[in-house]
Amino acid sequence: MYNILIDGSVGTTGLRIASRLAERNDINLLTIPEELRKDSSARAERINASDVTFLCLPDAASKEAVALCTNPETVIIDASTAHRTADGWAYGFPELSEKFRSKIVNGKRIANPGCHASGFVSIVYPLVKGGIIGADYPLCCHSLTGYSGGGKGMISSYEDAQRDIKYSSPAQYGLTAHHKHLPEMKVICGLDAEPVFNPIVGDFYSGMAVTVPLHKSLMAKKMSVTELHAYFTEYYAASGLITVQPLCEKGTQDGFLYANALSGKDSMQIIVCGNDDRPQITALFCNLGKGASGAAIQNMNLVLGTDEYAGLVL
Repeated sequence: MYNILIDGSVGTTGLRIASRLAERNDINLLTIPEELRKDSSARAERINASDVTFLCLPDAASKEAVALCTNPETVIIDASTAHRTADGWAYGFPELSEKFRSKIVNGKRIANPGCHASGFVSIVYPLVKGGIIGADYPLCCHSLTGYSGGGKGMISSYEDAQRDIKYSSPAQYGLTAHHKHLPEMKVICGLDAEPVFNPIVGDFYSGMAVTVPLHKSLMAKKMSVTELHAYFTEYYAASGLITVQPLCEKGTQDGFLYANALSGKDSMQIIVCGNDDRPQITALFCNLGKGASGAAIQNMNLVLGTDEYAGLVL
Protein backbone atom coordinates (compact mmCIF):
# COMPACT_ATOMS: atom_id res chain seq x y z
CA MET A 1 0.00 0.00 0.00
CA TYR A 2 1.44 3.36 -1.07
CA ASN A 3 0.81 6.56 0.89
CA ILE A 4 -0.09 9.35 -1.52
CA LEU A 5 -0.71 13.02 -0.75
CA ILE A 6 -2.37 15.50 -3.08
CA ASP A 7 -1.41 18.98 -1.91
CA GLY A 8 -3.89 21.26 -3.63
CA SER A 9 -6.66 18.70 -4.02
CA VAL A 10 -9.48 21.19 -4.61
CA GLY A 11 -8.41 22.32 -8.10
CA THR A 12 -9.26 20.56 -11.36
CA THR A 13 -5.96 18.67 -11.58
CA GLY A 14 -6.02 17.56 -7.94
CA LEU A 15 -9.65 16.50 -8.11
CA ARG A 16 -9.05 14.41 -11.24
CA ILE A 17 -6.01 12.71 -9.65
CA ALA A 18 -8.03 11.96 -6.52
CA SER A 19 -10.94 10.48 -8.49
CA ARG A 20 -8.61 8.23 -10.51
CA LEU A 21 -6.70 7.02 -7.42
CA ALA A 22 -9.89 6.41 -5.42
CA GLU A 23 -10.59 3.42 -7.68
CA ARG A 24 -7.31 1.69 -6.76
CA ASN A 25 -6.75 -0.75 -3.92
CA ASP A 26 -2.99 -0.15 -3.66
CA ILE A 27 -3.28 3.53 -2.72
CA ASN A 28 -3.84 5.15 0.66
CA LEU A 29 -4.72 8.80 0.16
CA LEU A 30 -3.38 11.04 2.90
CA THR A 31 -5.41 14.15 3.61
CA ILE A 32 -4.84 17.54 5.16
CA PRO A 33 -7.86 18.82 7.12
CA GLU A 34 -9.36 21.96 5.63
CA GLU A 35 -8.48 24.04 8.68
CA LEU A 36 -4.81 22.98 8.38
CA ARG A 37 -4.37 23.46 4.64
CA LYS A 38 -2.11 26.47 5.21
CA ASP A 39 -0.42 25.10 8.31
CA SER A 40 3.22 24.43 7.34
CA SER A 41 3.78 21.90 10.12
CA ALA A 42 0.73 19.84 9.18
CA ARG A 43 1.64 19.93 5.50
CA ALA A 44 5.27 18.99 6.21
CA GLU A 45 4.18 16.06 8.38
CA ARG A 46 2.01 14.58 5.62
CA ILE A 47 4.44 15.31 2.79
CA ASN A 48 7.21 13.49 4.63
CA ALA A 49 4.90 10.60 5.51
CA SER A 50 4.05 10.06 1.87
CA ASP A 51 5.65 7.85 -0.75
CA VAL A 52 4.53 10.33 -3.40
CA THR A 53 3.21 13.87 -3.03
CA PHE A 54 1.43 15.55 -5.93
CA LEU A 55 1.69 19.34 -5.90
CA CYS A 56 -1.34 20.92 -7.59
CA LEU A 57 -0.52 24.44 -6.48
CA PRO A 58 0.56 27.84 -7.82
CA ASP A 59 4.30 28.13 -8.52
CA ALA A 60 5.25 29.91 -5.29
CA ALA A 61 3.29 27.49 -3.13
CA SER A 62 4.87 24.52 -4.93
CA LYS A 63 8.34 25.82 -4.17
CA GLU A 64 7.36 26.24 -0.52
CA ALA A 65 6.03 22.67 -0.41
CA VAL A 66 9.25 21.27 -1.90
CA ALA A 67 11.21 23.05 0.82
CA LEU A 68 9.06 21.28 3.45
CA CYS A 69 10.12 17.85 2.19
CA THR A 70 13.01 16.45 4.24
CA ASN A 71 12.34 12.74 3.68
CA PRO A 72 14.84 11.58 1.01
CA GLU A 73 12.48 8.76 -0.01
CA THR A 74 9.46 10.97 -0.74
CA VAL A 75 8.84 11.56 -4.45
CA ILE A 76 7.47 14.96 -5.46
CA ILE A 77 5.45 15.26 -8.67
CA ASP A 78 4.87 18.95 -9.33
CA ALA A 79 2.01 19.93 -11.65
CA SER A 80 2.93 23.64 -11.55
CA THR A 81 5.25 25.55 -13.88
CA ALA A 82 7.86 26.02 -11.17
CA HIS A 83 10.29 23.19 -11.95
CA ARG A 84 9.77 22.16 -15.58
CA THR A 85 13.16 23.43 -16.70
CA ALA A 86 14.90 23.25 -13.30
CA ASP A 87 18.14 21.33 -12.74
CA GLY A 88 17.66 18.08 -10.88
CA TRP A 89 14.06 17.62 -11.97
CA ALA A 90 12.91 14.94 -14.40
CA TYR A 91 10.53 16.12 -17.12
CA GLY A 92 7.49 13.86 -16.90
CA PHE A 93 6.95 12.80 -20.51
CA PRO A 94 8.39 9.27 -20.70
CA GLU A 95 7.42 8.61 -24.33
CA LEU A 96 9.91 11.17 -25.65
CA SER A 97 12.93 8.90 -25.16
CA GLU A 98 14.50 6.29 -22.91
CA LYS A 99 16.51 9.10 -21.32
CA PHE A 100 13.33 10.85 -20.18
CA ARG A 101 11.80 7.56 -18.98
CA SER A 102 14.90 6.60 -17.00
CA LYS A 103 15.03 9.95 -15.23
CA ILE A 104 11.40 9.56 -14.17
CA VAL A 105 11.80 5.95 -13.01
CA ASN A 106 14.88 6.83 -10.95
CA GLY A 107 13.83 10.31 -9.90
CA LYS A 108 12.59 11.85 -6.68
CA ARG A 109 11.63 15.18 -8.26
CA ILE A 110 9.39 15.04 -11.32
CA ALA A 111 7.96 18.06 -13.13
CA ASN A 112 4.65 17.34 -14.83
CA PRO A 113 4.51 18.90 -18.33
CA GLY A 114 2.16 21.77 -19.13
CA CYS A 115 -0.97 20.95 -21.12
CA HIS A 116 -0.20 22.96 -24.28
CA ALA A 117 3.46 21.98 -23.97
CA SER A 118 2.57 18.27 -23.87
CA GLY A 119 1.12 18.48 -27.36
CA PHE A 120 3.98 20.61 -28.66
CA VAL A 121 6.83 18.44 -27.34
CA SER A 122 5.10 15.24 -28.49
CA ILE A 123 5.40 16.61 -32.03
CA VAL A 124 8.53 18.75 -32.04
CA TYR A 125 10.91 16.69 -29.90
CA PRO A 126 10.75 13.71 -32.33
CA LEU A 127 11.19 16.06 -35.30
CA VAL A 128 14.35 17.59 -33.82
CA LYS A 129 15.69 14.27 -32.54
CA GLY A 130 15.27 12.69 -35.98
CA GLY A 131 17.01 15.60 -37.71
CA ILE A 132 13.84 16.38 -39.67
CA ILE A 133 13.94 19.99 -38.54
CA GLY A 134 16.85 21.92 -37.09
CA ALA A 135 16.96 23.66 -33.73
CA ASP A 136 16.69 26.96 -35.62
CA TYR A 137 13.43 26.06 -37.43
CA PRO A 138 10.96 29.00 -37.12
CA LEU A 139 8.18 27.04 -35.45
CA CYS A 140 4.55 28.08 -35.08
CA CYS A 141 2.00 26.32 -32.88
CA HIS A 142 -1.79 26.67 -32.67
CA SER A 143 -3.50 25.16 -29.64
CA LEU A 144 -7.24 24.88 -28.99
CA THR A 145 -8.23 23.96 -25.43
CA GLY A 146 -11.29 23.53 -23.27
CA TYR A 147 -12.04 26.08 -20.56
CA SER A 148 -11.28 23.78 -17.61
CA GLY A 149 -7.60 24.58 -18.12
CA GLY A 150 -8.27 28.10 -16.85
CA GLY A 151 -9.19 26.89 -13.36
CA LYS A 152 -12.17 27.65 -11.16
CA GLY A 153 -12.58 31.26 -12.24
CA MET A 154 -12.77 30.46 -15.94
CA ILE A 155 -14.99 27.42 -15.35
CA SER A 156 -17.40 29.60 -13.38
CA SER A 157 -17.48 32.22 -16.15
CA TYR A 158 -18.19 29.68 -18.89
CA GLU A 159 -20.80 27.76 -16.90
CA ASP A 160 -22.67 30.80 -15.60
CA ALA A 161 -26.28 30.63 -16.84
CA GLN A 162 -26.20 34.42 -17.30
CA ARG A 163 -22.82 34.52 -19.04
CA ASP A 164 -21.87 37.06 -21.66
CA ILE A 165 -22.41 35.91 -25.25
CA LYS A 166 -18.67 36.30 -25.89
CA TYR A 167 -18.07 32.98 -24.10
CA SER A 168 -19.88 31.20 -26.93
CA SER A 169 -17.05 31.95 -29.36
CA PRO A 170 -13.41 30.81 -29.39
CA ALA A 171 -11.09 33.23 -27.59
CA GLN A 172 -7.43 33.65 -28.47
CA TYR A 173 -5.17 34.71 -25.62
CA GLY A 174 -1.45 35.07 -24.86
CA LEU A 175 -1.59 38.05 -27.20
CA THR A 176 1.72 39.50 -25.97
CA ALA A 177 3.50 36.37 -27.26
CA HIS A 178 4.40 35.41 -23.69
CA HIS A 179 3.06 32.22 -22.13
CA LYS A 180 4.12 30.12 -19.14
CA HIS A 181 4.63 27.00 -21.30
CA LEU A 182 7.06 28.60 -23.76
CA PRO A 183 10.25 28.03 -21.71
CA GLU A 184 9.67 24.27 -21.51
CA MET A 185 8.70 24.10 -25.18
CA LYS A 186 12.08 25.61 -26.06
CA VAL A 187 14.28 23.84 -23.52
CA ILE A 188 12.82 20.33 -23.74
CA CYS A 189 12.91 20.32 -27.54
CA GLY A 190 16.38 21.88 -27.68
CA LEU A 191 15.25 24.85 -29.78
CA ASP A 192 17.22 28.00 -30.41
CA ALA A 193 14.15 30.18 -29.86
CA GLU A 194 10.63 29.95 -28.50
CA PRO A 195 7.92 29.19 -31.09
CA VAL A 196 5.21 31.57 -32.22
CA PHE A 197 2.37 30.27 -30.06
CA ASN A 198 -1.36 30.92 -30.49
CA PRO A 199 -3.43 29.43 -27.63
CA ILE A 200 -7.21 29.52 -28.02
CA VAL A 201 -9.88 28.58 -25.46
CA GLY A 202 -13.22 27.25 -26.66
CA ASP A 203 -16.69 26.68 -25.23
CA PHE A 204 -16.17 23.06 -24.16
CA TYR A 205 -15.08 21.70 -20.80
CA SER A 206 -11.99 19.67 -21.66
CA GLY A 207 -9.91 18.48 -24.59
CA MET A 208 -7.05 19.86 -26.69
CA ALA A 209 -5.85 19.97 -30.27
CA VAL A 210 -2.26 21.22 -30.55
CA THR A 211 -1.11 21.72 -34.14
CA VAL A 212 2.35 22.41 -35.56
CA PRO A 213 2.41 23.31 -39.29
CA LEU A 214 5.60 22.87 -41.31
CA HIS A 215 7.08 24.05 -44.60
CA LYS A 216 8.87 21.28 -46.46
CA SER A 217 11.23 23.84 -47.98
CA LEU A 218 12.53 24.67 -44.47
CA MET A 219 12.88 21.08 -43.25
CA ALA A 220 16.39 19.65 -42.85
CA LYS A 221 15.05 16.33 -44.17
CA LYS A 222 12.53 16.83 -46.96
CA MET A 223 9.91 14.29 -45.93
CA SER A 224 6.49 13.77 -47.49
CA VAL A 225 3.33 13.45 -45.41
CA THR A 226 3.47 9.68 -45.91
CA GLU A 227 7.07 9.56 -44.69
CA LEU A 228 6.29 11.74 -41.68
CA HIS A 229 3.36 9.51 -40.81
CA ALA A 230 5.57 6.43 -40.98
CA TYR A 231 8.20 8.15 -38.82
CA PHE A 232 5.76 9.07 -36.05
CA THR A 233 4.10 5.65 -36.22
CA GLU A 234 7.44 3.99 -35.55
CA TYR A 235 8.46 6.57 -32.95
CA TYR A 236 5.42 5.90 -30.74
CA ALA A 237 4.95 2.21 -31.63
CA ALA A 238 5.83 1.03 -28.12
CA SER A 239 3.57 3.51 -26.32
CA GLY A 240 0.37 2.39 -24.65
CA LEU A 241 -0.93 5.95 -24.39
CA ILE A 242 0.10 7.62 -27.66
CA THR A 243 -1.22 6.30 -30.96
CA VAL A 244 -0.71 7.64 -34.47
CA GLN A 245 -3.98 7.73 -36.36
CA PRO A 246 -4.31 6.30 -39.89
CA LEU A 247 -3.25 8.61 -42.69
CA CYS A 248 -6.40 9.84 -44.44
CA GLU A 249 -6.83 11.83 -47.63
CA LYS A 250 -8.94 14.40 -45.76
CA GLY A 251 -6.63 14.44 -42.74
CA THR A 252 -9.18 12.62 -40.61
CA GLN A 253 -12.08 10.33 -41.43
CA ASP A 254 -14.51 13.22 -41.89
CA GLY A 255 -12.01 16.00 -42.54
CA PHE A 256 -12.49 17.71 -39.16
CA LEU A 257 -10.47 17.73 -35.94
CA TYR A 258 -12.64 17.94 -32.82
CA ALA A 259 -10.63 19.22 -29.88
CA ASN A 260 -12.86 17.53 -27.30
CA ALA A 261 -12.68 14.08 -28.93
CA LEU A 262 -10.57 12.64 -26.07
CA SER A 263 -12.21 14.56 -23.23
CA GLY A 264 -12.01 12.49 -20.06
CA LYS A 265 -9.32 10.19 -21.49
CA ASP A 266 -5.65 9.92 -20.49
CA SER A 267 -4.42 8.92 -23.94
CA MET A 268 -3.13 10.98 -26.88
CA GLN A 269 -3.52 10.73 -30.64
CA ILE A 270 -1.08 12.05 -33.24
CA ILE A 271 -2.64 13.08 -36.55
CA VAL A 272 -0.41 13.74 -39.56
CA CYS A 273 -2.12 15.62 -42.38
CA GLY A 274 -1.64 18.62 -44.69
CA ASN A 275 0.20 18.02 -47.96
CA ASP A 276 3.75 17.31 -49.04
CA ASP A 277 4.62 21.01 -49.33
CA ARG A 278 2.91 22.06 -46.08
CA PRO A 279 2.49 19.11 -43.72
CA GLN A 280 0.94 19.64 -40.34
CA ILE A 281 0.93 17.48 -37.23
CA THR A 282 -1.65 17.59 -34.45
CA ALA A 283 -1.63 16.11 -30.96
CA LEU A 284 -5.17 15.39 -29.75
CA PHE A 285 -5.71 14.72 -26.04
CA CYS A 286 -7.45 15.92 -22.88
CA ASN A 287 -5.96 18.91 -21.08
CA LEU A 288 -6.92 17.26 -17.77
CA GLY A 289 -5.65 13.83 -18.90
CA LYS A 290 -2.32 13.45 -20.70
CA GLY A 291 -2.10 17.22 -20.29
CA ALA A 292 -2.25 17.13 -16.47
CA SER A 293 -3.68 14.48 -14.10
CA GLY A 294 -3.26 11.46 -16.35
CA ALA A 295 0.38 12.31 -16.95
CA ALA A 296 0.93 12.79 -13.22
CA ILE A 297 -0.52 9.36 -12.40
CA GLN A 298 1.50 7.75 -15.20
CA ASN A 299 4.66 9.29 -13.70
CA MET A 300 3.68 8.05 -10.24
CA ASN A 301 3.18 4.53 -11.60
CA LEU A 302 6.60 4.59 -13.23
CA VAL A 303 8.45 5.80 -10.16
CA LEU A 304 6.66 3.26 -7.93
CA GLY A 305 7.31 0.41 -10.38
CA THR A 306 3.63 -0.48 -10.79
CA ASP A 307 1.71 -0.97 -14.05
CA GLU A 308 2.41 2.22 -16.01
CA TYR A 309 -1.24 2.60 -17.02
CA ALA A 310 -2.92 1.59 -13.74
CA GLY A 311 -5.77 3.93 -12.88
CA LEU A 312 -5.77 5.63 -16.28
CA VAL A 313 -8.70 5.85 -18.68
CA LEU A 314 -7.54 4.88 -22.16
